[in-house]
Amino acid sequence: MMTPRIVVSGGYLSWSGGRVRAAIGKGGLSYAKREGDGATPIGIFPLRRLLYRADRLPLPRTGLAVSAIHPSDGWSDDPRDGLYNQAVLLPHRYSHEWLWREDGVYDLIVPLGYNDDPPVPGLGSAIFLHCAGPDYSPTEGCVAIALPDLLRLVAECGPATAIEISAAP
Repeated sequence: MMTPRIVVSGGYLSWSGGRVRAAIGKGGLSYAKREGDGATPIGIFPLRRLLYRADRLPLPRTGLAVSAIHPSDGWSDDPRDGLYNQAVLLPHRYSHEWLWREDGVYDLIVPLGYNDDPPVPGLGSAIFLHCAGPDYSPTEGCVAIALPDLLRLVAECGPATAIEISAAP
């Protein structure tokens, strides 16, 4: 398994396996990401693991660590939470993302190593590479590509893979 160089720039995600359309945050790209700004952070971030809906997809082929998403899975996005920018079990008393979504965009999620080592409250949370909606509508700060493209990409990813999000065209 090779470790692809993944680059997001100019509305596309590119790696040795191809170049595909990508959606980014509705707030554009930012060097100074803040919680709730809708921006996608600029930088180079490791791919932490792969989460997937086992009720909708077979076990994806990948070199990343893999976990199935369950209806009780969430991700804290509340800067007041001691578990800010971490996976949480629901119900959860603080604001959070619900990972078990009906719209399909979280059928396959790759959490990016953004603001997580350690998390700094308020600098942004739940930054994922995930499935794009049918119209590639802007995200809340994530990077999204079509499910078939995401499956092709993760098949080439391993523990050393990182993604570069760039403001360059």
